[in-house]
Amino acid sequence: MSDPDRRQMLKLAATAAGATLAGTGAARAAEPVVDTGTVQGSQVAFPAWTAPTERPAAPPPAPLPPKDRVGFAVLGLGRLALEEILPAFAQSKRAKLTALISGTPEKARLVAEQYGIAPEAVYGYGDWAKIGANPAIQAVYVVTPNALHREATLNAAAAGKHVLCEKPMATSAADCEAMIAACARAGRHLMIAYRCQYEPNNRAVEALVRDKRYGAALLYDAVNTQNMAAPTQWRFVKALSGGGALPDIGLYCLNGARFITGEEPTEVYAHTHSTPGDPRFKEVEEQVTFTLRFPSGLVANCAASYGLHENRRLGLGLPAAAIDFANAFAYTGQTVQIARRDGDAEAVIDRRIPAKNQFALELDHMADCIATGRRPRTPGEEGLADQRIMEAIYRSAETGQPVSLPKVEGLDTTRGPALPPDGQG
Repeated sequence: MSDPDRRQMLKLAATAAGATLAGTGAARAAEPVVDTGTVQGSQVAFPAWTAPTERPAAPPPAPLPPKDRVGFAVLGLGRLALEEILPAFAQSKRAKLTALISGTPEKARLVAEQYGIAPEAVYGYGDWAKIGANPAIQAVYVVTPNALHREATLNAAAAGKHVLCEKPMATSAADCEAMIAACARAGRHLMIAYRCQYEPNNRAVEALVRDKRYGAALLYDAVNTQNMAAPTQWRFVKALSGGGALPDIGLYCLNGARFITGEEPTEVYAHTHSTPGDPRFKEVEEQVTFTLRFPSGLVANCAASYGLHENRRLGLGLPAAAIDFANAFAYTGQTVQIARRDGDAEAVIDRRIPAKNQFALELDHMADCIATGRRPRTPGEEGLADQRIMEAIYRSAETGQPVSLPKVEGLDTTRGPALPPDGQG
């Protein structure tokens, strides 16, 4: 076919397509815009396109324009920051990465190039005057070893920045208290990065327990283990970590019991163990097991280990159901099963909730709190409560005796307002 013939055919096809579109325009305007959607406020909405028997589709993302997002500087470019936190900004709707703070200039320059951060927005750990003078930085996400959280938080608050701090909050209750006080004096938010409290499956389990549809939960059984290597890493240095399996991964079991029930424990009984001669555990514990007792009668049995194959599960016993929550504390792969009576049979229900990036969810929550002035769901007081309980766990393990904790009336006494159903805000 010659070029003129080909051009003529394309013209005829375009004319035919235009006529078809024009002929259907009136009908399309009168029908629901199933595939094109409509603008409703600040987002595009689509009418249902599947039958009522199908699970409804999630609404399309409605990200804020970049100019309206809250700017974060990430302090500490270690494994967690590079593998999870920095990539999560791509899925965030309300936060943006605007700066990096690192003690390793060569690495910081490379990462800045990868994420489009200008060289002048790359700082060292001592550059707080420059950080404070940069209006594009509204919050600092602290991702350093545990013992360094206090110093970074105090510096960020003094520089006029809000703080999102990785868990555990610090290595002592005194440090936690100092961090809370510094942010309060500066009029800045302090939020602890308890990502599980923002993850949809964890929130669904919380709702199942809180509404007592299957009766009051009386048994909580949590395990969080992983087999660690590299004895020289900072997690095995007590001066940096504050402890071994407990503050790193056992904290998920502890915080999960408090978060899911809303209660505070009144007693803890604990035991720690380290394999003799293992170079990894010269300074910190390999394994910790502990039991928490709550005012409602709930008993939480928790175990964490640095020397066992990965296992991150949670189980809950209720009078009319049993909940099995696989990968409860992992970054991905959460599945919830509910076993209950169905007539003469035992029914096992799989709850399938679409996955969302936990780090993006917590970034968006912090960004919303900064924009609105709302108190974070997991403020500094939440981290302080866990730190006090962990100190009691170590006392119990040392003495071999239960340790009583102050009785706290009410639910969610250390948390900010409840999250809306969509997880945003």
